[in-house]
Amino acid sequence: MFPGGVPMGAQDRLQPPSIPYRFFASALLFHAAAWVLLLIGADELPGFRGGMGAVPAALHLITLGVLAMTALGAAFQLLPVATRHPLGPVWACRLTWALFVPGVVLFAAGLITVKPMFLHGGATLTAVGLGLGVLLIGRNLVRVADLPGVTWHTWIAVASAAALLLLGLALAGDVGVGFLPDRGAVAAAHAILAAYGFMGNLAMGFSTILVPMFVLGPNVPSQTGQRTAVLSGLGLVLAVGGVLAGLGWLAALGGVAGLAAVGLHLHALSMVLKKRMRKRLEPFFRLIFPAWGMLVLSLVLGIALALGAPVAPLWGFALVFGWLLTFVTALLQRIMPFLASMHSSAGGKPARLSELTARRPLDIHAACHGAALVLVLAGIAFDVPLLVRGGAVSGLGGAIAFWVFAALLARRYQLHMTSHS
Repeated sequence: MFPGGVPMGAQDRLQPPSIPYRFFASALLFHAAAWVLLLIGADELPGFRGGMGAVPAALHLITLGVLAMTALGAAFQLLPVATRHPLGPVWACRLTWALFVPGVVLFAAGLITVKPMFLHGGATLTAVGLGLGVLLIGRNLVRVADLPGVTWHTWIAVASAAALLLLGLALAGDVGVGFLPDRGAVAAAHAILAAYGFMGNLAMGFSTILVPMFVLGPNVPSQTGQRTAVLSGLGLVLAVGGVLAGLGWLAALGGVAGLAAVGLHLHALSMVLKKRMRKRLEPFFRLIFPAWGMLVLSLVLGIALALGAPVAPLWGFALVFGWLLTFVTALLQRIMPFLASMHSSAGGKPARLSELTARRPLDIHAACHGAALVLVLAGIAFDVPLLVRGGAVSGLGGAIAFWVFAALLARRYQLHMTSHS
């Protein structure tokens, strides 16, 4: 892979800038909206055990609106560059976004209002949009044979996406009907597949590309990527099977396998960081390191939950907001200027990352996001809704700061293109 920079001919395989950035812009809007809903549902969160309302709407705005939205935008842009194969027609990427965005909005509205019409319509649009995106990703992967460490994780993510879409449609269809024999078990399996299966494996797969590239370090050995993928897949099978069968010990064993996969993955990335050429780590690592810590914490809490400990709200928040949201916003603040710089080369001299990146808004986002995680986790652990409210306000402040960063990035990109046209 391209640890020292962008591969030759990469610009020829770039999508139009409007493709990834429409996904990223939507993700940033949903990011802010999720914190608003968490603020509204602050009283419910510490003892939340499932159901409808502001809390599950906030959760799905993060998982679908931020995480999946960002994953699609990044994959549509980065996969053709990494695999050296075209992704698919531009109209299909646009159609994915056009279906997915209103689907997420309708689904969240259905969770808040408890109206099956919104739930079913939103779930259908979301499933079709995400399904089309996953199909495009799979279409790209079938042509690749020389990146097993990346593609194995991505194939697990694709398979997990297919399974979670089926379970998600079943959960939506069950509202008002009640045909599922154990809705809670299906919901738990859906959550595991979404967070660890789909997003988790995409995160591990892309990390083996992005971290070496951004720090100018050695590639992660393909064998290591394959081993982490095998362990991750095994953990998913055991965890989902244990949850659906009502066997807590089996689900906990899946968590142990997941911990082993994460341990091997993080050890490999630590070796990349140790041998890097760029000695000074960039600011986005101040979010990457806590995100990795939250990943480990989420797995520990998940094992405890499978064995009967009453930690469901803590596990859910640590998993979605603590690990995945922190990790995704860290990568976004690095990927967005990186892609803008690549696209700016079409106008002649490419813009430097330092010219495109506004540091102050990112400093504010990091501080606000960190405070939000601490406050909300404490509020859940000690059953203090006031702390949850404070954390949600802080998270919203961070989301607004990130929007300022994105707006300044867009303006600086346009100024560069105008001055070099």
